[in-house]
Amino acid sequence: MRHDIEPNERAFSSKAVADELGIATTTVRKYGQILERNGYEFFKDGDRRIFVRSDIKALIAIRDTAKNRDDTAIEIVAQQKERLEETQEAMETKPATQGTYDHSLQDPNQLHEFIKFLSSELAATREMNVQLQNDMSHLKSTVSQLQQDHHVISSGVGNFSQKTNTKIEKLVEQQQNHYEQLLEQEKQKSELLQEEIKQMREEQQKEWRVQNDFNKQIQESFQRPKGFWESLFSIFRK
Repeated sequence: MRHDIEPNERAFSSKAVADELGIATTTVRKYGQILERNGYEFFKDGDRRIFVRSDIKALIAIRDTAKNRDDTAIEIVAQQKERLEETQEAMETKPATQGTYDHSLQDPNQLHEFIKFLSSELAATREMNVQLQNDMSHLKSTVSQLQQDHHVISSGVGNFSQKTNTKIEKLVEQQQNHYEQLLEQEKQKSELLQEEIKQMREEQQKEWRVQNDFNKQIQESFQRPKGFWESLFSIFRK
């Protein structure tokens, strides 16, 4: 247990340490966790860490180290143990009227500092709660807006898809009707062409019959006179 706090030594909150070191409050907590898991001891009020000047030096060492932070934390813990042992030996050799954390709080100045520390922590906690509430409100608003946007987009996509399908179906129907019309026109043309061919064949056959009859008449007309003269010549021959 720690017993190295000096009389009238000032206590710092996480926010005060963060402001002094120029880092975020979450970073102060992160460095504190690194130190604790390697054996470092903090003064605590429940679960809250109470920082003194030696703790701030330890945090600075963690912040500025060029080595692995856990390795640096191990070195700091060794130094703290050595310092605590020296303090314990000094306390055993002479009576201590003011040297422990509990006794230091009996001092009016130290009590005043501690009350200021608690007030600062409470104010920081309230400020953080307000910020969290604002963030939650903003997050809810953002989620609600995203849900509305998603609904609008989904509706828009659905309407667009439906309109597109309707247009495609209409185009397919128009193409089908056009194809059927062209097919019907070609069928009518084919029927007309076949009818014309049939008529041409009939006229050709008719012309052939007329020509054949005419040729027969000519042949008969030539055959008749020839028979007559032959009969006449045969009489004279007798």
